[in-house]
Amino acid sequence: MTSDTHLVTLPVVSVEPPSGRERLVRRARLLAWFGLGWHAVEAAVAIGAGAVAGSVALVGFGADSLIEAAAGVVVLWLMTGGRAASHPAERRAQQLIAASFVLLAAYVGVEALRDLLGGHHPDPSWVGVGLAVVTLAAMPPLASAKRRVAERLGSSATASESRQTMLCAYLSAGLLVGLLANAVLGWWWADPLVALGIGAVALREAREAWRGEMCDCCT
Repeated sequence: MTSDTHLVTLPVVSVEPPSGRERLVRRARLLAWFGLGWHAVEAAVAIGAGAVAGSVALVGFGADSLIEAAAGVVVLWLMTGGRAASHPAERRAQQLIAASFVLLAAYVGVEALRDLLGGHHPDPSWVGVGLAVVTLAAMPPLASAKRRVAERLGSSATASESRQTMLCAYLSAGLLVGLLANAVLGWWWADPLVALGIGAVALREAREAWRGEMCDCCT
């Protein structure tokens, strides 16, 4: 007696194990805490040195550090209490980060235009130069680590925050050029021009963060 046996083949779906996702969430929180501490120190040094030298670019760089610290707080909020898997929480985090960029652009833009039109001559700041050099070396590896975690989590808000960290490296390069031009060549106008560049980049990042364009893997 012969019987036919029909085997049903089920599709195999690869899912990130819960333990693996929890590990990624913990890593995202750890990186956010590290960045938060770094940017707090960075902001204090930049704003203090900028106030002494009268450098709007240096003060703007310090303000950007505060904005990045705020973005880190947003990521910590997102990665706590089960919100990492919540789409409404993800969207709210994106909007908060975008709003922080707009505040930065508004402040830096107004101050830079006032100094540029008023012919304000900032003093040289070698403390600012040193800060820019250290930041330029430290931020790319941190941004890369955040980006990898964001891609594995599928979190656009976390990717936005990683872009803020990389933006900090780009801004430190521009800041370094502006501070050296003022200190060595006496080009006082380089300082507010760099500040205007910081504001323009911040506006672009605000638009992309609001639209959720930071993480291609999440679209």
